[in-house]
Amino acid sequence: MLVRFVLARRVVAPWIMVDELIYSELAKSFADGGRFLVRGEPTGAYGFVYPVLIAPAWRVFDAVPDAYMAAKAINAVLMSLAALPAYFLARRLVAPPLALVAAVLTLLVPSMAYTGTLMTENAFYPAFLATALALVLMLESPTWRRQVLVLVAVAVAFAVRAQAVAFLPAVLTAPLLLAWFDGRRRVLRSYWVIWGVAAATVVFVPLVQLARGRPLLAVFGAYEQAGKEQYTLAGVLKWLLYHVAELDLYVGVVPFAALLLLVALARRLSRRLQAFVAATVAISAWLLIEVAAFASQNPIPPRVEERNMFYVAPLLVIALLAWIDTGLPRRHVAAGAAAAIAAALPGVLPYETLIGVSATADELMLHFWWRLQDHVISLDHVAAFALVGSTLAALLFLLVPRARAWVLPTLVAGWFVAVSWTVNDDVHGFRNAAVGALFQGINHQQRDWIDRAAGRDADVAVIWTKCSSERCPQPRSLTDEKVVWLNEFFSRSVGPVYALHDPLPGGFAEQKAFFDARTGVFTAGNRPIRARYVLTDASVDPIGSRVAADLRKGVFLWKVDRPLRKRTVVTGVYPDTWTGPRVRYLRRACRGGSLWVTLQSDPNLVGRAQSVGASSFGRAIRTVRVARGGTTNVLLPLRSRGGRCELALSVSPTKVPGAGDSRRLGVHLALGRFVLPA
Repeated sequence: MLVRFVLARRVVAPWIMVDELIYSELAKSFADGGRFLVRGEPTGAYGFVYPVLIAPAWRVFDAVPDAYMAAKAINAVLMSLAALPAYFLARRLVAPPLALVAAVLTLLVPSMAYTGTLMTENAFYPAFLATALALVLMLESPTWRRQVLVLVAVAVAFAVRAQAVAFLPAVLTAPLLLAWFDGRRRVLRSYWVIWGVAAATVVFVPLVQLARGRPLLAVFGAYEQAGKEQYTLAGVLKWLLYHVAELDLYVGVVPFAALLLLVALARRLSRRLQAFVAATVAISAWLLIEVAAFASQNPIPPRVEERNMFYVAPLLVIALLAWIDTGLPRRHVAAGAAAAIAAALPGVLPYETLIGVSATADELMLHFWWRLQDHVISLDHVAAFALVGSTLAALLFLLVPRARAWVLPTLVAGWFVAVSWTVNDDVHGFRNAAVGALFQGINHQQRDWIDRAAGRDADVAVIWTKCSSERCPQPRSLTDEKVVWLNEFFSRSVGPVYALHDPLPGGFAEQKAFFDARTGVFTAGNRPIRARYVLTDASVDPIGSRVAADLRKGVFLWKVDRPLRKRTVVTGVYPDTWTGPRVRYLRRACRGGSLWVTLQSDPNLVGRAQSVGASSFGRAIRTVRVARGGTTNVLLPLRSRGGRCELALSVSPTKVPGAGDSRRLGVHLALGRFVLPA
């Protein structure tokens, strides 16, 4: 656990967005008031168990960077708990030393790197293995108590992550597999509890959803949309093959071959080992089908969803140890077939399309090959090298003598360590991704700079100004969503998000904002925005005082005079800085002053010098001449009337560029620093 926490500390910021932001918001709101809120809005779309487990970090620590570190310490404990069910599972099949090896290998899987992220993987990993243990216990002795235990374990896993719905068909099919293995079909009637609950679920869940006026798929929360996709059999089968191949390579080939051989020899195995094999096959098959179906339609770009299936790796490792404990039976033809299949599968993966940025979070096994193709081999040769490596591992599976059987789990451990090394490095790994995300979002020396300036209990609203339309009145600078996400994450005070033009990516709670150019007031829901503090870019310029800034990211924290009003309004300037024939600059709460203005002529548009006339409230100030292709910087005085300053510019001559651009353009305009009156 300590090693995992040390590695997790190297991940300096959340980077799997918006997932980590969502779970931090849920944990934060639960710690503060016992509710599950995202941006102040209640939600039941996400599993509640993981946010509850990490909520103490936000309860104990006021500063979010400290709470973030504490949450990762909780992650290290949570995910390490997976060793317990893995040990007890293995202990039912093998001697204590080998069971301990199973527990150690469970903690060595590369996906333990998720302890550095605020993701449900941290809670689902031990919950998954605990459910697998309960299923094996039920198969060994199908008493009603053990059947209830399995159903409770499935319910808890579902509360952690809706992906656990795959356990339902697994629980129903595992007894059928076991009956086929041992020929005791009469025992199937003993599973009356799970058959009854399954039937009740099929009947009552749709009725309950109908009574609530909710669609059936809404029970899956955030995964509801995945159930609405149109899946094709060919697409699912293709991605199922890819996922099986990736899992084979993830565990180092040998455990996969061992499981295949145990399945082939299932009727010759002990009752306990038959129960384990039946549970492992049922769980793995249904999980892989679920994940492959999702991957065939949803991820963009398409990728193997290793992050959603690595949970079965310890089961395959236990299968290897059980095979070793039974004496490495290899004289059956099935041994050669299992080795051949396990060796060949990695060759089917399309490494050239899978290796890349999308592999950073979801395909950890590919990090190893990604690093190799950086300096040692080309991307086109990865498949060949993977095939050679898997073939060598399969040969060891067939040829290692019983006295040297320890070589096989050692090989798996070495592979896990090698992959983990690349996952945690500074090149393509988690730390590199986290540093990049932090750089995109926050360049301030203090990650919680907003809380430090406004106070953790302050009311800070975000004005999101990104605008992709050609009709935007002026250029926008707050165009990186990570600026909002990272500041939301690290500062408790950041609350509602108001989208002035384009919606903020992420798809969760925000409000549409509107700006009244006549009054200068920002509204949302037909009401003025009355936040005490506002985080935005230079394009908003609210009336109030600036209290802090992240200058490199171009965002500013303002303490504003309520309601929120814009100090300056500019009309007649396009997003590409071209002016029209007339420009109007209005500044509210103004007692006069001067404004630096930069004017630039484009010789390709107007073939001669241009003049720009400046006036204020109808009174001429001066006329500025801009040479053809030249640039002029000028300080223009602003007159005040009723607390408002105005500057009007008139450009002559102007011209329509043509070639699809029907605008009448004048000069390029840049408004510079406002100078207060002496």
